[in-house]
Amino acid sequence: MFERFTRDARSTVTGAVAQARQARAATVTEEHLLLSLLALGTLDPLGVDRAAVTADLAAARRRGGMSRADEEALAGLGIDLTEIVSRIEETHGEGALAAPAPRRRTLGSSLRSALGRAEQDGGGSRHVPFTEGSKKVLEQSLRIALGRKDHHIGTLHLLLALLSRPGTVSEVLTGHGITYATAETRLAA
Repeated sequence: MFERFTRDARSTVTGAVAQARQARAATVTEEHLLLSLLALGTLDPLGVDRAAVTADLAAARRRGGMSRADEEALAGLGIDLTEIVSRIEETHGEGALAAPAPRRRTLGSSLRSALGRAEQDGGGSRHVPFTEGSKKVLEQSLRIALGRKDHHIGTLHLLLALLSRPGTVSEVLTGHGITYATAETRLAA
């Protein structure tokens, strides 16, 4: 499948891995794919404010990844998500729900530690796996390209795949006026 990816699409995927490493995340998520698209300027023709999108993603992360729809559903049950986040942060510190999951120690990292060798950090070469959701985005981008009878998978296909899946990323994009239809119409040219 990756042989069909354009250079920009490949840069998006490798950029997502770099975003995950920079955030010290245990996995590459849909959010990292979006942040990589933003960094490449893919959404610039749509007039997207990179800082505002990044801030909205951070706010969702602070809510533990809960979308506004999740928050509304909980409110319908009489549960105030804002209050829960506040109480958790009182006890565990600000951003407790947004903190990346601790990395599991593997046999290799344990041996390196015992031998006094430092772990690769940041731009290092440690493997960061993709979540099921981010894998689904990559698969969906192929389906979208095939459905459009395109012979390659580009950043447009990745963006459309992100928009086609429910969740925080598509919600944030929609909140900034980027829908599947607008992206397809304005970027397909």
